[in-house]
Amino acid sequence: MLLKRSRPKSRWKSWLKPWQQVDWLLFCLVISLSMFGGLMILSTELTQPVADWFWHWTIAGIGVFIALFLACTRYENLIKWHWVTYALTNISLIAVMIIGTSAKGAQRWITIGDFNVQPSEFAKIGMIITLAAVLHKRTAASINSVFRALAITAIPWALIFLQPDLATSLVFGAIVLGMLYWANANPGWLILLISPIISAILFSISWPFSEPIVLFNTISFGLLGLVWVVAMGILGWITLPWRNFVLNGIGASALNFLGGELGVFAWNHILKEYQKDRLTVFLKPGYDILGVGYHQHQSRIAIGAGEVWGWGLFKGPMTQLNFVPEQHTDFIFSAVGEEFGFVGCLLVLLIFCVICFRLLRIAQTAKDNFGSLLAIGVLSMIVFQLLVNVGMTVGLAPVAGIPLPWMSYGRSAMLTNFIALGLVESVANFRIRKKYYSSSF
Repeated sequence: MLLKRSRPKSRWKSWLKPWQQVDWLLFCLVISLSMFGGLMILSTELTQPVADWFWHWTIAGIGVFIALFLACTRYENLIKWHWVTYALTNISLIAVMIIGTSAKGAQRWITIGDFNVQPSEFAKIGMIITLAAVLHKRTAASINSVFRALAITAIPWALIFLQPDLATSLVFGAIVLGMLYWANANPGWLILLISPIISAILFSISWPFSEPIVLFNTISFGLLGLVWVVAMGILGWITLPWRNFVLNGIGASALNFLGGELGVFAWNHILKEYQKDRLTVFLKPGYDILGVGYHQHQSRIAIGAGEVWGWGLFKGPMTQLNFVPEQHTDFIFSAVGEEFGFVGCLLVLLIFCVICFRLLRIAQTAKDNFGSLLAIGVLSMIVFQLLVNVGMTVGLAPVAGIPLPWMSYGRSAMLTNFIALGLVESVANFRIRKKYYSSSF
């Protein structure tokens, strides 16, 4: 009797075995955004000799291989190296201050051959790994753990702020808040953490204006600031764990009042002129549209000109005639709006929403707290950059040097995003097979 020969195992399945549980939908969506971003960069450069679109695709290709390598490497190994990662992060940021290259009033790059490397971009990954390793051992349910996480973040944050790179320092803040929340920090504590910043804005918001309306702004926002200070005092009285509830409330109110005064001081003595200009343009739409408000004004016109369906690829008049400065980097979304219209913008945002949902799903199904925190750190980074970048192109956020993930031109930013993708895919790949458990937080 002849035995039926067993079917040989598919070579294709055997080749994919190291990536058996990788989230391929997430991977494909990111690659699609990168390819589309390169196409939009090409559209902004048809009349220029610079071939940034080629480098965009090249770095994306390198990033794909890095992400695939990281996806089949156990992410748990990073736990025992997290202090080394933290040290290297700080050393690279200190090196920028010593041997860095200056451009546009900031010293953020280290020149290696013909390339400029921006360590502050890679510092985001270093911070995510470090915080995930720290918080997975001791959650943020106690205020001491929260202060410990903030102390660890303070050094790289300060080094980035001194470059100066206010935009990246804000991304750090978003990462820390997202990871602390996921690690069971009391939401009231997180509100108290950011409350001095809001107080600073409310107390100093009228400073950019010199028209007669300044008196109205001073009174209205001043009253709003006082209401906010009182509200934070009540929140501190309710949520802070120390025994003296009265001192908790007074301390929270005092901290916010101090934040307001520091906001006024920062406006007059610390912020650079270009930072003041960006805040002024945001607070007062239409301000100096031929000067400091030119970027945002032109971006809004380009997006509005696209209407529903857009002009078509390579056909947007403002994009082709370079009427929007920095369109291949920070303002790439305006090219999408002009050439593909409202429908194109909606589709891009929908893809980002699916990416964020997949990142959240991986965080929920991770086999341990460390992996879950890694995914949430990456999610916080992507969401904040997306909101600020798209917001500034339509006038809903101040202009900041924050690129649109995987779409804006920027070699360091592109590699950082793909490294982040690789780490999250590793978390997905090494989940407990066939049976998923939600985060233990």
